[in-house]
Amino acid sequence: MIDTNNIKNLVNKYFDEIITYRRHFHKYPELSKKEKETSAFICKKLDEWGIRYNNSIYGYGIFGFINGKDPEKRCIALRADMDALPIEEETSLEFKSINKGVMHACGHDLHMATLLGTIKILNELKDSFYGRVMFIFQPSEEEYPGGAISMINAGIFNEVKPEGILAFHCTPELPCGHIAIREGKMMASTDEIYIKIIGKGGHGATPHLDIDPVVAACHVVTALQTIVSRNANPTMPTTFSVGRFIAEGRTNIIPNEVNMDCIIRTFDEDWRKECHQLIKRISENTAQAFGCTANVFIDPGYPFVYNNPLLTQFVTSTLKDLLGEAMVQNADMRMTAEDFAYFGQVVPACYFRLGTHIEGENGHNLHSSKFNANEEALRYSMLCEIFLALKYLENLH
Repeated sequence: MIDTNNIKNLVNKYFDEIITYRRHFHKYPELSKKEKETSAFICKKLDEWGIRYNNSIYGYGIFGFINGKDPEKRCIALRADMDALPIEEETSLEFKSINKGVMHACGHDLHMATLLGTIKILNELKDSFYGRVMFIFQPSEEEYPGGAISMINAGIFNEVKPEGILAFHCTPELPCGHIAIREGKMMASTDEIYIKIIGKGGHGATPHLDIDPVVAACHVVTALQTIVSRNANPTMPTTFSVGRFIAEGRTNIIPNEVNMDCIIRTFDEDWRKECHQLIKRISENTAQAFGCTANVFIDPGYPFVYNNPLLTQFVTSTLKDLLGEAMVQNADMRMTAEDFAYFGQVVPACYFRLGTHIEGENGHNLHSSKFNANEEALRYSMLCEIFLALKYLENLH
């Protein structure tokens, strides 16, 4: 039997310590593929606790195991992402980022601190459970191709393949400690699109002698919106956005080309592929109608996040027992993306959201230069991860 009170006591015992880890990560953020000092800090703590690990799997990623009794019996994995964002922090926190232009604006600092706290406590409890808990500190979640697929391709599951993998994400929209979860499709796939419209530049006073790529590109932008409004099934969530439109002419200079950076997100692989074909056809044909040519490059990103129904039912019921019915709600599908999706293509996966709202503040969204997370959420995140891991292994024993 799991001693819930003991787990809560251990979480409270180490709570202040884990906060210092979160603040350390927040103060010294590192971008994707550059998480050298972040990784070194985590390894130092694992060394202090006598926990073996592998930090040569991919980049600065780390994985290892907390082995209970009969560790070969079962395995559940827990994952935290490590990288920060290229954002200049604009908070007044004492532990605000000192790395110029880099900030933990997506809560990965809290994710890592949670997993460290979970590891520390599970290591103390290892004589009380059967099986093992795999921990994964994953680099480069924010940048293609993503650390998840890179760790998988490097063989992270070659020796031990867990029966399931769990992860959570901070959510400032939810009250502190509340959970949002759903079965099936959870988050969207994401692909980056780069379009170059090529014309013939010249003097703005003699447009009849030029082939204006700006006018053509504007019509391409408008035409591409029909992918969502006229081609997508109304029941299939899809978004298309142009985030960058560069025409480097002047008031009296028509440029030779226009460059656009775009993104498309959805929840179905067949429709996703069809979108790619539509983007190319619409861009090329619309540009041609204005005498221009269009070069289209599509950089495939992360697939959509899929929560295994059986595992998600287990997580939902377990968290309701732990926190109470009122603390766990059904989540809507979100158009945000996550490379955790790749783990779900290899083993049953469940990804949920945990509230980090700070009472009395209007709050700032993820990826905001003023984002901050309620550190009280660490009590809930550690409690949830520890309890879910132990309950999962207990049920399979």
